[in-house]
Amino acid sequence: MGGDATNWDESAYRASIAKERELEARTVFRTVFAPSQNPNPETIVAASSDGSVAPYSISSCISSSPTAPSTFLISRASSASIVAEPWCLLQGHDGPAYDVKFYGQGEDSLLLSCGDDGRIQGWRWKEILNSDLTHTSSGNHLMPVLDLVNPQHRGPWGALSPTPENNAIAVDDQRGSVFSAAGDSCAYCWDVEACKVKMTFKGHSDYLHCIVARNSSSQIITGSEDGTVRMWDCKSGKCTYVINPLKNAKLKAASSWISCIALDISENWLAFSTDRSISIWNLPTRECISMIGTHSLVQDILFEDNQILAVGAEPVLSHFNLNGAILSQVQCAPQSAFSISRHPSGVIAVGGYGGLVDVISQFGSHLCTFRCGGC
Repeated sequence: MGGDATNWDESAYRASIAKERELEARTVFRTVFAPSQNPNPETIVAASSDGSVAPYSISSCISSSPTAPSTFLISRASSASIVAEPWCLLQGHDGPAYDVKFYGQGEDSLLLSCGDDGRIQGWRWKEILNSDLTHTSSGNHLMPVLDLVNPQHRGPWGALSPTPENNAIAVDDQRGSVFSAAGDSCAYCWDVEACKVKMTFKGHSDYLHCIVARNSSSQIITGSEDGTVRMWDCKSGKCTYVINPLKNAKLKAASSWISCIALDISENWLAFSTDRSISIWNLPTRECISMIGTHSLVQDILFEDNQILAVGAEPVLSHFNLNGAILSQVQCAPQSAFSISRHPSGVIAVGGYGGLVDVISQFGSHLCTFRCGGC
């Protein structure tokens, strides 16, 4: 027996299928926990491949999650996840949004994002918190208060190059600076108050994937497609040290590009990834302490106390000690993960393919898994 097709809406059905496919094809490139006086995480912001930059309520996602044992099969995580709607619309990027950071402290901070359109945009977090715009507010977006655009280069006959993309950003709010890793092989230091470039760091021969600020030493560290990690002095703009894994016999790198880099809280330890390996360096001695082999491409890393957390092209969050030994591995929802972020409470968020964000407790249990919706 067939169903009653009297009220069948073919257009609505096709639209729902298209929406579902769009959500499944979305990738979360970066997440960050929002600042709060609450010791527990309240809000997480995701930057996605559709250009959206959107905040999500963690408590709403947890309360909406289907009841399931914490040991659910991760291969079924996509079906077990909910589609979460952001509680505010931001004017996103024209093209993928690759990174998101907070500049400043508390409610007075700026939420910054960068993307494929070569822009760095910023919104006052206080205005986001007080905004009455919801994801259903058609045509209404909270406009950025900061809009920085990478410089174009003039070529033969005066032709301007395309605006280079921004692949990552880092902040030094004590000195009023935002740093960007750009697609023209340069890193830029932006003056937030003046809204202009105050330093250009030139030396890489290919586009930059990643950047971190070593604020205690007034330095930045960049990783590039050219296969090198470079340390820069922010006062002079000069490169002070180069790590080239391809020429370092101890590293024996098989890949010619740097995918991600991280600093520990003391800013004395550096970790970076080349293909299926992670190198850990002591910066005061400029010595490689250990090298960690991994099963798949590493796409993001961070320090947690005396441990290294890593994710990549497999649905696993790995914990290593500084000597390279595996301490634990937690399965996570994204089949390919591009982002790890950590809340001061120890809660971890892993974002990646399928628009999925997996929120994991400090004990390794899954608090919730949601798929970014809206926009």
